[in-house]
Amino acid sequence: MQVYEELVARGLIAQVTNEEEIKKMVNEGKAVFYIGFDPTADSLHVGHFMALCLMKRLQMAGNKPIALLGGGTAMIGDPSGRSDMRQMMTTETIRHNVECFKKQMSRFIDFSEGRALMVNNADWLMDLNYIDVLRDIGPHFSVNRMLTAECYKQRMEKGLSFLEFNYMIMQSYDFYELFKRYGCNMQFGGDDQWSNMLGGTELIRRKLGKDAHAMTITLLLNSEGKKMGKTQSGAVWLDPEKTSPFEFYQYWRNVADADVLKCLRMLTFLPLEQIDEMDSWEGSQLNQAKEILAYELTALVHGEEEAGKAKEASKALFAGGGDATHMPSHELKDEDFRDGLMDILGVLTSSGLAGSRSEARRNVEQGGVSVDGVSVKDVKQTYSREDFAGEGKVVKRGKKNFMRVFVK
Repeated sequence: MQVYEELVARGLIAQVTNEEEIKKMVNEGKAVFYIGFDPTADSLHVGHFMALCLMKRLQMAGNKPIALLGGGTAMIGDPSGRSDMRQMMTTETIRHNVECFKKQMSRFIDFSEGRALMVNNADWLMDLNYIDVLRDIGPHFSVNRMLTAECYKQRMEKGLSFLEFNYMIMQSYDFYELFKRYGCNMQFGGDDQWSNMLGGTELIRRKLGKDAHAMTITLLLNSEGKKMGKTQSGAVWLDPEKTSPFEFYQYWRNVADADVLKCLRMLTFLPLEQIDEMDSWEGSQLNQAKEILAYELTALVHGEEEAGKAKEASKALFAGGGDATHMPSHELKDEDFRDGLMDILGVLTSSGLAGSRSEARRNVEQGGVSVDGVSVKDVKQTYSREDFAGEGKVVKRGKKNFMRVFVK
């Protein structure tokens, strides 16, 4: 199976402008393609994961990726898929975020010897003259056509600012500049970016003639991929200082049964034949598939050593045995104990598993608390300092909140 056919089989391709030509370029390793990343935080998150894995797959097949960092577009913000206006960031914050992105992307993409490029659209957007843009670029965009784009229709009811309205023009201009400067002949983006991407393809053809080759492809389920970056407790980051390897592992270990094979196909580099064999898996076998998914993706982001530690910690949490020292931990202090004892409500609040004693009481009464796998139903249950000595005890609240609690 060639690379384009594999992308289709893995469920990664949603729409293309010219499938036969795109297929030929990708399979022959002649695609010079870009994907854009707006540096709105100081770390990439799992919502970017699909795009990074795609870039890695295509590079392995001989194609050349361009990681476009949106140092310029981040000054405005993309309205696509949003119901409110993005908060403005300072140039210093954007510059810092760009540097963080560069470091993280290097784990996925080989930038040595010109095999890939990393560029910042601030290099051309920040110095543009407004009058020149109006005269040179403005005539190639129809306002009536722009307003039919889904990314704008979603914002029209609440109010679309002129600032945000310009995002499509800026993104289109990016493709135009990348085409001229680096021979970029293809762009990838999410399903919510389709209108912006078509704008770039059309601008190249209008400015440089009908013979100019510029292709567009969208990734299936990118809007869902963005949702992958959020959980009830916040974002799942690729930076280990923000989301530990163990927490990252647990995120994927807890995906829904219906999503595990989809994630294995889209995000891992396991052979499709191996994944297809899991189609008939049910029950406990699906848990095994989730463990495979969690290990593969943690190893990809944090390395095999950290993935192994996370796997052992997860084993300690769910199956007993294993090494619990690598899961999130909280050290109790002497002042946490009264007369040498501490009740379960104090354990929950001190460790941060509950925000207050009243919340902790509800958790216990509802049967959602356990200590080392033993359900705790008595709110007056107490523990001594010695109970938490050594490796401590694993305290769980609900299915996904846990902490190794210990004393030195």
